Amino acid sequence: MRNFISICLIGLLFTGCGTYLNQPVQVQKARTGELTPKSKVLRELPPPQEPIIVGVYNFKDQTGQYKNVENGSSFSTAVSQGATTMLIKALEDSNWFTPIERENLGNLTQERNIIRSTREEFAKKGNPQPALPPLLFAGILLEGGIVSYDSNIITGGLGARYFGVGGSTQYREDRLTLYLRAVSTSNGKILKTVYVSKTILSQAIDASLFRYVNFQRLLEVETGITKNEPVQLAMKDAIEKAVEALIVEGIEENLWSTGGGAAVNQQLVAEYNKEKELEESTLLYERRQTPVSKKNSFHISGFTTLFQSDFSKKPLSYGASFGYSRRLTDYLGLGLKGSYLTLEAGSSYEEVYVTTDLNIEGFLLPYDDITPFVFAGAGYTVNIDDENDTNIKLEDQYKAQGGLGIDAKISDSFSLRAFAEANFFFSDEIDEVERGKRDDFYYAFGVGLNYHFGKGRSKRTNLSEEELTEPENTLEE
Repeated sequence: MRNFISICLIGLLFTGCGTYLNQPVQVQKARTGELTPKSKVLRELPPPQEPIIVGVYNFKDQTGQYKNVENGSSFSTAVSQGATTMLIKALEDSNWFTPIERENLGNLTQERNIIRSTREEFAKKGNPQPALPPLLFAGILLEGGIVSYDSNIITGGLGARYFGVGGSTQYREDRLTLYLRAVSTSNGKILKTVYVSKTILSQAIDASLFRYVNFQRLLEVETGITKNEPVQLAMKDAIEKAVEALIVEGIEENLWSTGGGAAVNQQLVAEYNKEKELEESTLLYERRQTPVSKKNSFHISGFTTLFQSDFSKKPLSYGASFGYSRRLTDYLGLGLKGSYLTLEAGSSYEEVYVTTDLNIEGFLLPYDDITPFVFAGAGYTVNIDDENDTNIKLEDQYKAQGGLGIDAKISDSFSLRAFAEANFFFSDEIDEVERGKRDDFYYAFGVGLNYHFGKGRSKRTNLSEEELTEPENTLEE
């Protein structure tokens, strides 16, 4: 047990080893700001046919949310108030837009008035001055803002302690949401609106040792780290994602185009739509949703049995099964299974059984990658006693069964299954002893592998999985 806890603590520390092994020990110099995963994506976008002149008056925090603290109140806002500057930087990095100054337009016009009046004074003294060039005007305005900041949308942790040795890990997740829209300055029409969300993760890991190593000698050791994802970087990532979405969805609706023409447009839109499709099929807490398109499956499993008979000694035994299932709906299925197993009881009872089960299966979360399921049905059991080799005795017995389990998808065609079930006989003489009022039954606990095949239509989307994962051709060549 002690070794197990030590291994767990080491594993917890290694999950944050990047931070733990690079602890700051001295003052750091100023440096260029960090990039986000979307920064590289923006910079690698195909160049536009012609840069778009845009104006951003204000892209602000609309949440009214203040920073969450454990004790007391805080007057610090939960998110940065510099979202407009972040958006302009993202527009520059994409090379698709020419941003013009609109956030502090009053300062700009005042400075231009100073320049104009100064030139007029020089002109009066006989020094002609060139006219001040006009300001650029924007064909598109970008509006929107950060509309939501939700704190503690999920929290949790894990810990263990044994004889003064222990450790724990905790996590918390916040979430911010923003909207970005493009507005035509010629007619005020809203050309496109995009919506992006980003989670913000905080983690804490600690380990401790508290032990008397000798008489009146106490050893106490503590270590740990806390890592918080910077809100500013999360905002930057979300804004850059919004700019990318605005560019590609604008291409899809023929608002603008890449310099490469229709072929590049089509490829860019197809890749984006495939990623967007996956993201839209993922619910909160990273619950990926996929249609139930493959209605048939074969499964093979191994399990242990625990026979609940009239004997006090109940050793574990083993078994294996092979079966076929068919989805009747997204939530219900019908399964046929054959099993080979042994049941043991007492010191002398050990019998071999072959069973055939017919079950109704219910899937609680059919569109998730990990779905719980329940099942119940009836079965037919044959007891094969080949102890004398030449005289095989067959004893038939009907039974009922029910259970529950977890099905975890590992690919489009395969999934892992873990289950527990109870099988009830309608007799108290299975163990050849009749005692008490309860009929004999046995538990089975096992794991297995499913192979899914066949094509079908999901009632949730009316699309097959192949159609959902195939890139869309949204632009005609």
